[in-house]
Amino acid sequence: MDLPLLGLALDYADFAPLRDWIMGPGRAVEIQDFVTPAAVTGDWRPKAAAWARALAGHTGEIGIHGPFFGLDIANPDPELRAVITTRLLQGLEIAEALGGTHMVVHSPFTYWHVLNRRNYPDIHGQMLAAAAECLAPVLARADGIGCTLMLENIEDADPADRRALVETINHPNLRLSIDTGHAELAHGRYNAPPPVDFISDAGALLGHVHLQDADGHADRHWHPLEGRIHWAPVMAALARLPVPPRLIIEPRDRYALIPQTVARMQALGLGC
Repeated sequence: MDLPLLGLALDYADFAPLRDWIMGPGRAVEIQDFVTPAAVTGDWRPKAAAWARALAGHTGEIGIHGPFFGLDIANPDPELRAVITTRLLQGLEIAEALGGTHMVVHSPFTYWHVLNRRNYPDIHGQMLAAAAECLAPVLARADGIGCTLMLENIEDADPADRRALVETINHPNLRLSIDTGHAELAHGRYNAPPPVDFISDAGALLGHVHLQDADGHADRHWHPLEGRIHWAPVMAALARLPVPPRLIIEPRDRYALIPQTVARMQALGLGC
């Protein structure tokens, strides 16, 4: 399978210098201005309108990173889960206004859950049930606007936990997302498998990938090829998937250098 064009996750403030590089070939854009609760509860319409003007004529895919700070979709308190559901629904309202067809949502699983499976054997099932309840109205709304929720690994040490959640809910508008740097961090700090194994575990359920590099110590969001991830097997594993996921570079900084990063990847046969 040929890999899709590499897209980019960025805020509005970083878009203008990269407009031609993104718009020319129609690269995917993931809008990241709406990740905080304040960004979705405040007046988001001016920023969304600015994005709509900037992306007029864009032929690539558009998505957003949904709100995530403090929003644990498996929160055991049903009253708090109701608030989290509301915040994600507000995120989807923004996605709809922007013509977004994906929204990234964060995983609730951590290394603690791996270490304490035998101490607290009921927690895994309880988390699956709580997350399914939290996401049910969100998935119904996502289905109505043609948007897919992408469930991203954050502190996940076992990729099977997140896959089990997607398989349990079994909704066509819920797929897996892998952040390569998060996987590398978990590999280095939490005894998790390396990123390539996160990809193979996800298989056909993988709909979205954040490409970023790291050193196995922290969540660096370095450009690909700047850390310790073995990119050739990672990209080869992505190319073997039956359906190509959206590939989105998610850097922390130096956005103006992204075209150079992608050119280096192209020279190594690692994307386009």
